[in-house]
Amino acid sequence: MQTMTQKARLPAMALAALGVVFGDIGTSPLYALKESFHEAHGLGINPANVLGILSIIFWCLTLIISIKYVAIVMRVDNNGEGGIMALLALNLRKAKIADNKKIYLIAIGFVGASLFFGDGIITPAISVLSAVEGLSIATNVFDPYIMPIAIVIVVILFLVQKHGTAFVGKLFGPLTLIWFLAIGIFGIMSIAKTPLVLGMFSPHWAVEFIFTNPVMSFFVMGAVVLTVTGGEALYADMGHFGRTPIRFAWFGVVLPCLVLNYAGQGALLLRDPSAIENPFYLLVPSWALYPMIILASIAAVIASQAVISGVFSLARQAVQLGYLPRFGIKHTSESEEGQIYVPFLNWLLLTAIIILILIFKTSSNLASAYGLAVTLTMLCDTLLIGVFIFYAWKWSAPKLLLLITPFLVLDVVLVAATSLKIVSGGWVPLLIGGIAFGILMTWKRGRELMFSKLEHDTLPIDLFVKSIGSDAVHWVQGDAVFLTGTPNVVPHAMLHNIKHNKVLHERNILITVMVQDVPYVAQQERVVVETLNEHFYRIKVLYGFKDEPNVPRDLKQAYEELGFEYDLMQISFFISRDRVVHKVGDGMSPWREKLFISMQRNTSPVSDFYQIPTNRVVELGGQIEI
Repeated sequence: MQTMTQKARLPAMALAALGVVFGDIGTSPLYALKESFHEAHGLGINPANVLGILSIIFWCLTLIISIKYVAIVMRVDNNGEGGIMALLALNLRKAKIADNKKIYLIAIGFVGASLFFGDGIITPAISVLSAVEGLSIATNVFDPYIMPIAIVIVVILFLVQKHGTAFVGKLFGPLTLIWFLAIGIFGIMSIAKTPLVLGMFSPHWAVEFIFTNPVMSFFVMGAVVLTVTGGEALYADMGHFGRTPIRFAWFGVVLPCLVLNYAGQGALLLRDPSAIENPFYLLVPSWALYPMIILASIAAVIASQAVISGVFSLARQAVQLGYLPRFGIKHTSESEEGQIYVPFLNWLLLTAIIILILIFKTSSNLASAYGLAVTLTMLCDTLLIGVFIFYAWKWSAPKLLLLITPFLVLDVVLVAATSLKIVSGGWVPLLIGGIAFGILMTWKRGRELMFSKLEHDTLPIDLFVKSIGSDAVHWVQGDAVFLTGTPNVVPHAMLHNIKHNKVLHERNILITVMVQDVPYVAQQERVVVETLNEHFYRIKVLYGFKDEPNVPRDLKQAYEELGFEYDLMQISFFISRDRVVHKVGDGMSPWREKLFISMQRNTSPVSDFYQIPTNRVVELGGQIEI
């Protein structure tokens, strides 16, 4: 019965996946082939060149997306979840590597994650610009207004983020299906006029092009990579839809329609080389031009929305895993756990996108900035997948190399090809990625130093519990809950309470939130309770990196296990709000310490993040030197 139900749901899940997973790669035909014949390449538009480039596009889609991601990478999941952060967590758990060498795995994961943030800025800019530029094909009247229209669309897109995308999300799938069917049909209409273009499926055209134009092929690959942008989204969104719906949508709709459209554009170029001005829109009949521009704009918005949601989701995972400071995260849906809104990131992305549009002005100029982030992320995926297969699947080194080497070589070639565009725009994702990487590594290292200092400057909790006598302090009624990241030592808030208030509560509970390297932790496994004596209790609350923390809810579960009556109004939550200051000496470089201190001071309140009622919170502060 379950199997039948799953089969019945497969088309609906595949339709939903179309709008979320394939929005980015689905808008690539707007600009990819045009950029392959960019005037800077100096390629003549003749059958050999057209068929050669189309063949390269087809086989890149086949090797990178169909084989690498769909057939291989999607077999690796962290309890059903995919994406580079989930893959990193999985590797850290499975790989038998010394702790001092795991930093290399973390660095690879951080590089990939950092570049994804860059992708979240570039994708909306290039997608919306390329869609709106279709107006210039219809009439020259709109030429001065291309950028303003694109900026208005982007602003509206980010303004609605706070309302959530649950309602709009229902429209994404059907609209994206219409988009793919439209580009596929227009492609077929063009192919019918010039069936010669179907020779692109033969790899000999790609091989012949590469050998005939070895240097130029290298430059062309930097443009061809635009056809596979968004491929990593298949893996990142696996947790939302599952493998089968994504694979069904890819092979059943996306891949055929993309190939048909690229072939149709190539057929148009064979008939009319001057159509290289904008082969996508010139492929469309005049009667369908304006509807197609509207549909392309909608598809661009959908592609942008998918990337924005992905950035929000990745940021939350990084926060949960302790790789980013606590952001203010708002849940916009009561039924969909993944529907979140991060105000700070929302306005940061919007500002950066507007700046990019104003600087680069056209999608063609932006294309040079686009590919490098994607290729480097794909390279990081390949490296992490290779490590996982070696340690988790226990493949021999020769067998692993036989599988990984072709993808590794292709990734390196694409990275090298897109690196040629660093000066003309490739610096953008490198700059964004470098900033994000520096923030991730600084926060991770800063937290390690801070916790080490906290443990050094206080007493072991076991020794404290044994030494504290009934007459040593004044005991008052009620429950005191201390949130601490160091469960083996006395929380600073407790020491401050004794020092300044000269009291301890009759029941003192130390809570440590621990994020596991799995997406979700079952509710029955959520809390671990330990009784130290009749006055002191230690509780560990376990979350997955996609769980929504709620300390009062899980504290109630712990109380039930201890046999205590739970009354939130009789509980005081003590939180240490320590002030971190710079100290000359060991640790991090001064600029990194200042960066960490700034981030630490501007994190969202612990009470908000863990959903603790503010009227039950007592904050006690101290000073920590790192």
